[in-house]
Amino acid sequence: MSRTVITFGTFDVFHVGHLRVIERAAALGDRLVVGVSADELNLRKKGREPVFSQAERLAIVAALKAVDEVFVEESLELKRHYITEHGADVLVMGDDWAGRFDEMKDLCEVVYLPRTPAISTTALIEKISASA
Repeated sequence: MSRTVITFGTFDVFHVGHLRVIERAAALGDRLVVGVSADELNLRKKGREPVFSQAERLAIVAALKAVDEVFVEESLELKRHYITEHGADVLVMGDDWAGRFDEMKDLCEVVYLPRTPAISTTALIEKISASA
């Protein structure tokens, strides 16, 4: 019986931390579905527009060998809907979200993966801006 894993992220200024979480998520099942945050969701969530557009971020994530399907995540409140819609058996989130999605355990297994140390999109953007 195959296992579908679902995860979510902005994946802006794609870096090795993003790659590692996607590869580790994929290893938990047979099929990996990735929700890429909509530009509008990023603006609401982080107070800034992403560096790369929604279409560019979708293309980058879709091109990864470990990813079987991508879709646009329009709202954080729709996680339950996305899990059901994609038939996910496992929800994977970074450990910076630990405990925040435990209510999904009635639908699927919930796994919080540790983030890659010393790698942050925000820090990368600040470093690039400072050197420009």
